[in-house]
Amino acid sequence: MEDTTPILIFVLIIACFWTIQVYNKFVKYRNMIEEGWSIIDVALKRRANLIPKLVAAVRGYQAHEAEVLENIAQQRTGASDSGTEHSSGERDSVGHSETELSRSLGNLLAVAESNPDLKASSNFIDLQSALNQVEQEIAAARNKFNARIRAMNTLVEQFPSNVIAHLFKFRREQYFQIELATERDVPDTPWDGK
Repeated sequence: MEDTTPILIFVLIIACFWTIQVYNKFVKYRNMIEEGWSIIDVALKRRANLIPKLVAAVRGYQAHEAEVLENIAQQRTGASDSGTEHSSGERDSVGHSETELSRSLGNLLAVAESNPDLKASSNFIDLQSALNQVEQEIAAARNKFNARIRAMNTLVEQFPSNVIAHLFKFRREQYFQIELATERDVPDTPWDGK
C-alpha cells in the first residue's frame, strides 16, 4: 500500500493541474467571445448611425420612395437597441433584426442605384463608401467571433474537457449570423446547371 501512495498523490496533482488548465482555457474563450461580441456591437452601432444620413441623402432625391425610407428608419430603431451584454439567444435576436435591417438597406441601395443624380452625389458616394467599410468590419468581426465560438464549442464537446465543461456549467455558444446589405447573391448563369 505504501508503494502506491506516491503514485496516487502524483496522479491527483497531475489531475488538479489539468483541471485548472482546462478551466482557465474555458474562461479565456468566454472572455474572447465577449470581446468579439463587443467589437461586433460597436460596428453595428456605427452602421446604425450611418443609416439616417443615407436615408436623408436618398430622401432628398427620391420623395416617392417614402415607404422604403420609413421602413428602414423603424428597423434601425429596433436593431440599434442592442447592448454589449448578450446571451447566445439574445445574439440570435440581434442577428435577425440586423439581417432585416440589412435587407432594407439593400432595397435603399437599389433605389439609389436607379437614380443617376443620386449615384453621382459626392455626399451619397461618401456615405455608401462608409457603409461598405463598416459592413466589411462587421463581416471580419463576425468571422473572428464565430472562430472563437467554434473553439469554445469544440472544447465543450471534446473528451475529457467536456467533463470540466459539465462540472463548471460551460455551454455551447451559438454562432452569430447576419446578412449584410452589401453582400449580394451571385446571379445564376446559364452554365450553372450544366
